[in-house]
Amino acid sequence: MERNEKNHSMMSVPKFGGWDQDDAAGAMDYSMVFTQARENKKHKKMNPNKIKYKSFGANTNHGQAPCKDAYALEDPIVLSMGFISSQFLPIFFLTFFTIITSSLSQSNQICDAGTEIPSSKLLVKGGTVVNAHHQQIADVYVEDGVIVAVNPNIRVGDDVTVIDALGKYVMPGGIDPHTHLDMDVGFTATVDDFFSGQAAALAGGTTMHIDFVIPLNGSLTAGFEDYEKKAKKSCMDYGFHMVITKWDETVSKEMELMVKEKGINSFKFFMAYKGIFMINDELLLEGLKKCKSLGALAMVHAENGDAVYEGQEKMIELGITGPEGHALSRPAMLEGEATARAIRLADFVNTPLYVVHVMSIDAMEEIEKARKSGQKVIGEPIASGLGLDESWLWHPDFEIAAKYVMSPPIRKRGHDRALQAALSTGVLQLVGTDHCAFNSTQKARGVDDFRKIPNGVNGIEERMHLVWDIMVESGQITPSDYVRLTSTECARIFNLYPKKGAILPGSDADIIILNPNSSFEISAKSHHSRLDTNVYEGRRGKGKIEVTIAGGRVVWENNELKVTPGTGRYIQMPPFSYLFDGLDKKDAIYLNSLQAPVKRVKAST
Repeated sequence: MERNEKNHSMMSVPKFGGWDQDDAAGAMDYSMVFTQARENKKHKKMNPNKIKYKSFGANTNHGQAPCKDAYALEDPIVLSMGFISSQFLPIFFLTFFTIITSSLSQSNQICDAGTEIPSSKLLVKGGTVVNAHHQQIADVYVEDGVIVAVNPNIRVGDDVTVIDALGKYVMPGGIDPHTHLDMDVGFTATVDDFFSGQAAALAGGTTMHIDFVIPLNGSLTAGFEDYEKKAKKSCMDYGFHMVITKWDETVSKEMELMVKEKGINSFKFFMAYKGIFMINDELLLEGLKKCKSLGALAMVHAENGDAVYEGQEKMIELGITGPEGHALSRPAMLEGEATARAIRLADFVNTPLYVVHVMSIDAMEEIEKARKSGQKVIGEPIASGLGLDESWLWHPDFEIAAKYVMSPPIRKRGHDRALQAALSTGVLQLVGTDHCAFNSTQKARGVDDFRKIPNGVNGIEERMHLVWDIMVESGQITPSDYVRLTSTECARIFNLYPKKGAILPGSDADIIILNPNSSFEISAKSHHSRLDTNVYEGRRGKGKIEVTIAGGRVVWENNELKVTPGTGRYIQMPPFSYLFDGLDKKDAIYLNSLQAPVKRVKAST
């Protein structure tokens, strides 16, 4: 990727050659356009500039540390470097590099100890700019982390960093709606935290994710505060969903607090994991009603937890203790049943429903049926469901088989193709990952009993490449569809559009450059997760993300990460997304249709 670096005031990165800006016919002066972009606030449901950004870590304007291995910089001394006077930087970094090279046990990759103060102005030149409903050959001008203009032949000054995107796609950064970073499951925690997981995401073209906050002892507030602390090391934008595990008046009031003050607009209910997270129908109904009143989206993990428990017991009785027992104990029919039940309860309450990690034809068909009837149901398949099948769970090597254990389980061949088709026809709306990384040592806990294998697979770094290769390269969707499925629709559902999910004036400068003629290969040896395995090991495909720009900063280029702990921003998400449009009218129609109560004459005595 050619790039022209001009006149950095401090420490510059190497120059890679340049583009002759004087050749731009019809070039424009965008000083006025920048002002207009700042004022571009119109949106049907919300003002995008009122989305609240909060950093739980260091100043988001300090420099980036170029690093091929993201999490190698996760040392407290790096977090404090913004307070060091510039004249002492050379001495500091020499000392720091000497110290840190002896302690990098996580990786054998090289980490640059230098720092870069990036230009606040960028021009992405000559690429095919793709939004969810349109594409054009244009330049994208960025200033102070915001897209200022999208037009052909933009002329800029010498203080602007120019990135050549000729022959490549320029698209909004991915938004992953479903992740579990630094998630405590009692006996262990996921190996990717808010730095290593986010660094991996950036290397794969995802510039924002939404993680699930787990309550502490049932307290939503305590859970939120816990995740605030976990996220202090973040290096990109993120938001939170909230899990509901019990119901009482305190939880009800805390849900209001989360929506009105903490920027959470979605709550998840587990219909599985009996004795841990699972809720019953009574609690689900209370939660659905509360979500509706708050304008928050109800989300469900849809499996029949009682039946799954019986299935697990049956497998153990049959002597099936390996990873294959996981899939056999929770068949697709149980996912379909729970999906149907959740959909009907949401229809009864008349509130939107979001079904996470749709893994089977059974669940997908229930969503299709509901949407055809006019019900507002969102279906989220995930990367593993689109690109894998359950045969890996029967692998004779336990370590290999165990890494594929997740819930709902990866299904038989045929379910993957059906989910792909559902995405291409609009039955399913967006793609997540359910990135929940447990290493081989953690998975070995269940070597004699599949019920003890911690559930989860990777995907936060691989999703964008996989969806392009599986869906675009096969001709099932267009590049515009790809943008919709990986970014725009998520931004719309969680009320972030057009601040996120678009390349438009006024949108955040979260941008990827994808080369459709380049290839990728996935391997645990080269990925940026802390995971020692990868469920997509050895997979190759077409379409490589060569540059990731997050908040106007080039964080991935030339196969190198440039990220710093503490630079991430917490994105507050307003309630009442487009999914809530028209619900009041439907309620009114229902009330008018009752023909009740009937006025009756009391019999005389």
